[in-house]
Amino acid sequence: MKDLIIAIDGYSSCGKSSLAREIAQVLEYAYIDTGAMYRAVTFYALQNGMITKESISEEILIQSLNKIDIHFEYNPISNSNDTILNGQNIEEEIRMPEVADKVSQISSISQVRKKLVELQQNMGKNKRIVMDGRDIATVVFPDADIKIFMTADPVVRAERRLAELKEKGVKTSLEDVLSNLKQRDHMDENRSDSPLRKANGAFVIDNTSLSRKEQFDIAIKHIYNFAHEN
Repeated sequence: MKDLIIAIDGYSSCGKSSLAREIAQVLEYAYIDTGAMYRAVTFYALQNGMITKESISEEILIQSLNKIDIHFEYNPISNSNDTILNGQNIEEEIRMPEVADKVSQISSISQVRKKLVELQQNMGKNKRIVMDGRDIATVVFPDADIKIFMTADPVVRAERRLAELKEKGVKTSLEDVLSNLKQRDHMDENRSDSPLRKANGAFVIDNTSLSRKEQFDIAIKHIYNFAHEN
């Protein structure tokens, strides 16, 4: 099979990262979680006082972008990549609700997107990569070999996210998680820069009623069919 760029886009809490990791592992490709990159910038802004309940200091954040270094390191315990921000492992911190509450606002800042898109494109210059996010097949790699768009019922997505948070000991409610999810969907779909869209020719997976295995089987079959036909 020839070397591929596999782009996976979709809504929050659709299991994009889980699917992307599984595909990358089977194909022995590199996996890049672009959502983690935007979460890392959000975490940096929170830690440095650029985000308050009332506002975000966009100009200060923009001026600080050259101080932000993001990369991924393989974790043999979890068998996945951890997010490293300026030398600090922040994989757990970026999954917390306070980051999730602000990440869509941070990701809507054009200069932030420009910086991270450049990093992402550089990561995929040699292909053999699986990348997931909101604009991978529309902006980062519009000529990706495989384009997958993932969706699911909002309540089902909220239930999945709530279960993840409970496993980490985070106390919240389904109502709060669903409200945050709907807010993120709205911002992702309506931001002026690189809004969430299904790319032309993207293969759609609605996993509302699918197990992880069923979802994976559908995706990998699509990939192998493409490779066979091309």
